[in-house]
Amino acid sequence: MYVLFTLALSISMVHCQDDDASLDTIVTPTNLSIDYTIQGVDEANPKGDGSGMVNFQAKADRAIAYKFVFPDGTETTVTSGAVTKRFTTPGLNSYKVIVVASGTGGIASTNSVELELQSDFTDPNTIQFLTGGTTKTWYWAASEQGHLGVGANNGDATMNYYPNYYQATPFEKSVEGESACLYTDELVFSLGDGGETLNYTLNNNGSTFFNAGYQSVVGGSMGFDFCYDYDTSGSKTVNLAPSESVVAANGVPSQTTGTVLNFTDDGFMGYYIGTSSYEILSITENRMVVRAILGNDNALAWYQTFTTTPVADQGGNGGDLEPPVYENLVWSDEFDIPGAPNPEYWSYDQGTGDNGWGNNESQYYTERNENIIVEDGFLKITAKREDYMGSAFTSARILTRDKQEFTYGRMEIRAKLSQGGGTWPAIWMLGANFEEVGWPTTGEIDIMEHVGNAPTEILSTLHFPGNSGGNGVTQNVEVEGVEEDFHTYKLIWSPESMLFYVDNTLYHTFDNRADLPFNKDFFFILNVAMGGNLGGTIDPAFNSSQMEVDYVRVYQ
Repeated sequence: MYVLFTLALSISMVHCQDDDASLDTIVTPTNLSIDYTIQGVDEANPKGDGSGMVNFQAKADRAIAYKFVFPDGTETTVTSGAVTKRFTTPGLNSYKVIVVASGTGGIASTNSVELELQSDFTDPNTIQFLTGGTTKTWYWAASEQGHLGVGANNGDATMNYYPNYYQATPFEKSVEGESACLYTDELVFSLGDGGETLNYTLNNNGSTFFNAGYQSVVGGSMGFDFCYDYDTSGSKTVNLAPSESVVAANGVPSQTTGTVLNFTDDGFMGYYIGTSSYEILSITENRMVVRAILGNDNALAWYQTFTTTPVADQGGNGGDLEPPVYENLVWSDEFDIPGAPNPEYWSYDQGTGDNGWGNNESQYYTERNENIIVEDGFLKITAKREDYMGSAFTSARILTRDKQEFTYGRMEIRAKLSQGGGTWPAIWMLGANFEEVGWPTTGEIDIMEHVGNAPTEILSTLHFPGNSGGNGVTQNVEVEGVEEDFHTYKLIWSPESMLFYVDNTLYHTFDNRADLPFNKDFFFILNVAMGGNLGGTIDPAFNSSQMEVDYVRVYQ
């Protein structure tokens, strides 16, 4: 139910230029009024239903536009005069909203309205994760790629939910005297007042890592991020609010929890970037990813990842872990039977992937011998330039889903890769529960990816919630001759770690955890794509190339 409040307000005139009788195009808006409705007002809820939603309607004679200025610092300009706003400060609060009605010739009329309403937003799951029901301490996830990162804050849903500009490497902020203080942070969340309030304390031994743009707070002028003495003692109160960010507007549930942490008394989460509001993108019992807006123009978003494991106990991102010994060969395909791939092991994805698994690629996947065949002791996947089913290229993609699926082990694949600008051969694994939970919740393990436009580079990447798309945890290594010679690509995967190798050279390590999706069955996928998000520009001279696979072996 909505109750309508109509206020006929007195009008103050703001002249933005001198009157000129010769300028008959100058029109001054008059009779500015502001109506508003608070959602859910009734006898039992005279201040609204707690959603904080308010619909505004401004009207003025001869107005061509209306600018609404809200007390949280946001502004909205419309021609209709109709605006909907959510007020998120918890509890019963008063707000003053200013409306500027613009006419022609630069003259405007200004007025304001005050309203009082209730906001009852809460998120008990987040509170439980943050505090464990009483008190919990969080630390920087220093061993993770991208534990501190920055990305775009814009309307582009392909990039605005992850740090696409910069991702800190594991333990990157360990420079003594410059940034090492970051990893001493202890972020303590606790329940107070019998569980009615959420409290927060930042313990950092009095030394705070400042963004270069905010060092004037402490009189600093380094020109780059630096640790300064700064007192963060004292408990802050944390209020929860619903997110209205560009990420929330994407409408993708896996990209954000939809909850914002608002800290009182200039509280902040370890890294000083001039904000006290952080959107929680993901949170579990022992891992949290937050997003905060940086800068007066709101053009950038900073990303911060925390864990309940102290930094001293995080190791070297897996590098200090002894690889487990997996010696029992439990499955292999040696590709020694000519013809189509063994149907007891492999099935086909066919088509362009526009039904949910494509990456803007240019090929049509088939099961034809022209694109995939076992021959001379090798599996051969051939990408070809040809017009087929509306696509300009063909190739093949096979998978062991529902046939051969594994949790943990040593996965070895010996292969010679395709070549040519735009080719994108891949050896990878996907969670067996993909159809039930979707991507990236299911998890993805890219054992090997290669693009013809970077012929000496091999990539391995992990995708999971909070690290999907271009935000995957990735590493690369330079290897000569991958398109001319066979090399062995290996993953040693255990409950503790995931270790990636090329020819027995370890180049990518990752700490596995119980809350990640890498503790259940996965299946293999082998394919050669053309173009797409990673493959890039296809060489106009490209005609045909193939990836040859000698074997796929799994040891446990």
